[in-house]
Amino acid sequence: MKQISILWVDDEIDLLKPHILFLQNKGYDVTTAQSGQDALEEIDKSSFDIVFLDENMPGLTGLETLGEIKQVDATLPVVMITKSEEEYIMDEAIGNKIADYLIKPVNPNQILLSLKKSLDNSRLVSEKTTASYQQEFRKIAMDLSMVNTYEEWVDLYKKLIYWELQLEEIEDSSMFEILESQKVEANSQFSKFIEKNYRDWFDGGEGPTLSHQLFKKKVVPELEDSKVLFVVIDNLRYDQWLSFEDTISNFYKKKIEEPYFSILPTATQYARNAIFSGLTPLDMEKKYPDWWKNDTDEGGKNMFEKEFLGSQLKRLGLDLKWDYHKISSLKQGKHLSQNFRTHKDNDLTVIVYNFVDMLSHSKTEMEVIKELASNDKAYRSLTQSWFKNSPLLDIIQQAQQLGFKLILTTDHGTINVKQPSKVVGDRETSANLRYKTGRSLTYQDKEVLAVKDPKEIYLPIINVSSSFIFAKNDMFFAYPNNYNHYVSYYRNTYQHGGISLEEMVVPFVVLEPK
Repeated sequence: MKQISILWVDDEIDLLKPHILFLQNKGYDVTTAQSGQDALEEIDKSSFDIVFLDENMPGLTGLETLGEIKQVDATLPVVMITKSEEEYIMDEAIGNKIADYLIKPVNPNQILLSLKKSLDNSRLVSEKTTASYQQEFRKIAMDLSMVNTYEEWVDLYKKLIYWELQLEEIEDSSMFEILESQKVEANSQFSKFIEKNYRDWFDGGEGPTLSHQLFKKKVVPELEDSKVLFVVIDNLRYDQWLSFEDTISNFYKKKIEEPYFSILPTATQYARNAIFSGLTPLDMEKKYPDWWKNDTDEGGKNMFEKEFLGSQLKRLGLDLKWDYHKISSLKQGKHLSQNFRTHKDNDLTVIVYNFVDMLSHSKTEMEVIKELASNDKAYRSLTQSWFKNSPLLDIIQQAQQLGFKLILTTDHGTINVKQPSKVVGDRETSANLRYKTGRSLTYQDKEVLAVKDPKEIYLPIINVSSSFIFAKNDMFFAYPNNYNHYVSYYRNTYQHGGISLEEMVVPFVVLEPK
C-alpha cells in the first residue's frame, strides 16, 4: 500500500515534534514547513496527499496560503488548524473547501481521525456499506419469501432502492450484482402478488391507493388549509424522486411521503387520465366517450386532462380557483416560470411536466441518450441534472415564496427491459412493448398476466373478443417477424405499461414551504 505523504505547515513546528513522531510511527511520511511561502515551494517540488495548515502565521496567513494552494491544486485536501474560534475564519476556510477544521491544542488521535476522515473515508465507508448490505441481504431474502401485503411490498421496494443508492456510491460491482439479482427476484414475486390480488382491489378488497383514487383520497385533504401546487412529473420512478429530493429540501420540508400504486396498464393515457378524472378507464369511456380514446383510436390520448379535472372537482363539490398547465418543452416551462406569480391567488395550480417521459423515449430512439442513460444510476443522474437546471425548479422556488404547499407525484414509473417475450397479434393489436390489447393474442403464458375480460380490472373492451396482456418482470414484447433486429433495438431501453415495482409503486409526496 502506498505510503501517505503529509505536509504540516506551522511557524512553531518544533513544538509539534511529538505529533509528527506519532504519525511517523503509524507509517505516515511527514514533511514540515514553517511558513506559507515554504509550504508553496514544497508543494511545487513534491506531491502530497494532505496538508495540515496553521492559520496564524507571520507573512502569508493560513487563509492566504489556503487560497494559493487551492489555485495550484484544487483537489488537494487541506486541514485548517487554528487557536482562534472566530466565526469568519471558519466561514472563509469552509468556503475554500477545506477537508477539516481543528482547534488548538490538538492531540494525536484528533489528527489521526482527521486523516482517516479525509483520506480513508471512501475505503471505510465502502467496507462498512458492503458489510451492512451482506447482513441485510439475508433479511431481504427472507422477507421476499414472506411478503404478503401491499404495505410490505412498498417497504421492501424502498429498502432495495436504499441499498441500490448506497452501493452505487462505493462502486462495488460484486455487491451490486447481488442486489440486481434480488431486484429481479423481487419483481418476479411482485408479479405473482399482483396476479393474485389486483382484481380484488377494485371490488372493495383491502388495497393501496390507486391512480383513480389518488386525487380524492390524497390531494383533496391538503386543499383544506392551504393553496396547493400539484406537480405530476410524467414517468417518474421512486428512485428518481430520491435523486433530486435534496434539491427540493432547500425550499420545502416533507410532510407526507406515501408511494401509491399505478393502475394497469402503467401507461400515460390510462394512469394519468385516471388521476385527473378520478375514474377508472372503463368509467371514463362510459361517461366521457368524447374525451376518452382507446389504443386503436387516432389522435392524442391525453388531450382532455383539464376537462377531466374540472369534472372531478365539480363532482366532489369543490368550488376552487384553479388552473392547469401541461409542459412539454423548455419554452413552455420558461413561459410558465416567468408568469407564475399571476397564479398567486389560486387555490390549486396543476402542472404536468413531461421531461422524464421524453427522456425514456429518447433513450429508445437516440444513440447519444443510450450512452448517457445506459443504466439506472445514469438514468437517475440525468433526471437529477435536468431537475436542477429546469424551469420547474424555478417554479417550485417561486411557489415556496408565495406560500404554496407542494404536492409532487407521477402517473407511473418505468423499467429497463432486458428479456424479450414473443407475442403474435393482428393489425389492430396495440403497439406498446409492455402491454398489448387486441383479439387473438398468442403469448408465452408464464411471462404475462393475461386478462381475458378487461372489465374485471375496469378497462374498456375495444372489440368483443379483445383481451389485455401485461409483461412481467423486465420482459418486453417482440413479434416473430424481424425478431433479432427488434430485440437488439429495444433491449436495455426504458419502457412502461407492464407489471414491476418500478412501474407500479410510485412516489406521492406532500411538502410544506420552509
